Amino acid sequence: MVVIQVVNVRWFNATVWYGLYLARLLQEAGHTVVVITQAGTESHKKALEWGLDARPADLNTANPLRLAVTLFKLAALLRSLKPQIVNCHRGEGFFLWGLLKMLGFGFKLVRTRGDQRPPRADALNRFLHARVADAVVVTNSRMARHFLTAMRTPEDKVWLIHGGVDRERFRFDEKGRERVRAEFGFGPRETVLTLVGRFDKVKGQRETLEAVSRLIHKQGYRRLRLLLLGFGSATGEDEVRAWIKQYKLERFVVITGRREDVAACLSAADLGIVASLWSETIARAALEIMSTGRPLISSGVGVMPDLLPPEALFEPGDVDAMVRLLARAIDDPEYRKQNLKACDLTLSQLSGRDFLQRTLTLYEGFFD
Repeated sequence: MVVIQVVNVRWFNATVWYGLYLARLLQEAGHTVVVITQAGTESHKKALEWGLDARPADLNTANPLRLAVTLFKLAALLRSLKPQIVNCHRGEGFFLWGLLKMLGFGFKLVRTRGDQRPPRADALNRFLHARVADAVVVTNSRMARHFLTAMRTPEDKVWLIHGGVDRERFRFDEKGRERVRAEFGFGPRETVLTLVGRFDKVKGQRETLEAVSRLIHKQGYRRLRLLLLGFGSATGEDEVRAWIKQYKLERFVVITGRREDVAACLSAADLGIVASLWSETIARAALEIMSTGRPLISSGVGVMPDLLPPEALFEPGDVDAMVRLLARAIDDPEYRKQNLKACDLTLSQLSGRDFLQRTLTLYEGFFD
């Protein structure tokens, strides 16, 4: 097949990762894939790094003249490529692709919703998703319910396809564990908790620091260490370090900065946490933590209730609940064992191969 994946997002976030990972899987399976990006963005650079055919288009502009120019360029691209599938991973520009489809270009239009914000259920949006799009892909059950109820999208058009994880890249690395723990001074008797993600309010770094501070300074978990596997973004590293000082955690917390050896850093941990206050509609970090064989607890946002059992979840922002669940995960070997079994069960259906096959089932079904 010839497939266009549209990922016109500035940052390399989970939405872009989902689209680019899918593009790479399709390309490796022998399909022709073109990725539409925004020029000069992190996502465009990442697409090129991954060996993808990335072509920028000005889909995010609100200028009518520039939109008309973009429409003309997209029409020319469609005439030359003749794709069977166009898959939009972002709302900006979706109307243009819908217009091109209605103008007679013979592709099937898929809208993949990896954003945590539910789309507006106005008449135009309902029409675009229910009548113009050939399918709507959602990445978690909550978003599926929104499309079926508020958006009134026909049930046979709504597909739940979780993002997969590269099980070959993200697996437990014993040598990497020893190396990273030595690098950061973690001893064999210390319990290392990791939180993965850019520094941003949504990721819950501050709430995690408060919970760790309570465990260490009020409940006596003096061997607990926190590995913040991330870097400054919407929240600067200086602000995070100020929180670390505020909670008297200078001896107990390490900030890694950007790392290429992510699997080794995850392997260095004994326990993972997703503390997000919202979002996590795709939960790339959670899947990577689980794939390296680390027990995981999480706030119950986004896709997380699809991935973990209720006993591994806490309410977003509830530091008291986070403290209780962390203490249980540290103290109770049987709890950790059952947690790992649940993670393994989830991952048994979420490899990259599973991700590709579910998507191909959708794509190929258009032509049966």
